Amino acid sequence: MDFELTDSQADLAAGVRRLCEGRVPLGSFRQFEGAERVVDRDAWGTLADAGVFALCLPEDVGGVGLGMAEAVLVFEELGRALVPGPLVGSHLAAGLVAGAADGSVVVGVVDIGTGGTGGSHPPAAGPWPAPVAAQSRSMPVMVEHLADLDVLVVLADQGVSIHDPSSLDAVRRRRPMDPLTPLWSLASVPAGTPIAGPEVAEQWRRDGAVLTAALQVGLAASTTDLATDYAKSRVQFGRPIGGFQAVKHLCADMVVRTEVARAGVHAAAVTIDQPDVGDGLLAGAGAKLLADEAAVANGRSCIQVHGGMGFTWDVPVHLAYKRARVLATQFGSAESLAESLAESLAESLARSLARSLDA
Repeated sequence: MDFELTDSQADLAAGVRRLCEGRVPLGSFRQFEGAERVVDRDAWGTLADAGVFALCLPEDVGGVGLGMAEAVLVFEELGRALVPGPLVGSHLAAGLVAGAADGSVVVGVVDIGTGGTGGSHPPAAGPWPAPVAAQSRSMPVMVEHLADLDVLVVLADQGVSIHDPSSLDAVRRRRPMDPLTPLWSLASVPAGTPIAGPEVAEQWRRDGAVLTAALQVGLAASTTDLATDYAKSRVQFGRPIGGFQAVKHLCADMVVRTEVARAGVHAAAVTIDQPDVGDGLLAGAGAKLLADEAAVANGRSCIQVHGGMGFTWDVPVHLAYKRARVLATQFGSAESLAESLAESLAESLARSLARSLDA
């Protein structure tokens, strides 16, 4: 397994970064903070024209024909740029929902199934935990970006179904964690139109976790850059604060967390593309854990490096930190993923031990 980026992969990442800086910069989205609609359809179309949502579709059906290894590079840059909207949902739906690939239809995804821990899924389907809505039906189902969606895709034990967002009886939450991720709650999700079976739902959970992890790596890298740039320019006691040991350690830890998470995400992506080399489900869960930790911890450290400025609305650190907190709740929380991973590894060790004793 070769983790070195090819020249074409490096060019792809650099091209998407230039695209985000030139066509969808953060400044163009800040006007939507707190609004119920945050998806700029022109910017969304720009991303679609660049192939963002059709990256993994075969070329013979109008896709780009790349793999998950390339997709995570693209989504890392989207995370770095803090691009809002249901990016992962639209990418996952590109092969099943008409218009998702070309950006004419914005697609969101919500998971109300048991995520491979029960229901119709086989026990070895994967390490995904049951989302809150599945564990306690008395709790509402949370849906992001509902006002911007043309189609809502629901993952359940029975498979994948689509819903008309305008037909849902939803209540908007007025103070979401991330001002660029508006949130609605549903008391229940009515029956939709089935479009795929449980095996597709399981694949979407796996791929969604890896793509979300890539967004988190981009956020971790972004806050690392913000912190180090500020540490080099901010002067206290006649010298840049980056020269003080405490600040050096904060920045160094941020770099390490980002690189470890990036390695985990790349490993998961390559494993999905080459399933014979390992378990893509376990790799994806591990990548999500590492990336969530890196993005959230780096957001905190970046605020600390900025000192009093880090708590102001003018510094975009809070946007990255809040986005990281939101993404950390998607496709499995840290606690549930870690517990499920531990159980999967324990079962694997038990099987290995049993084979050794039999031999």
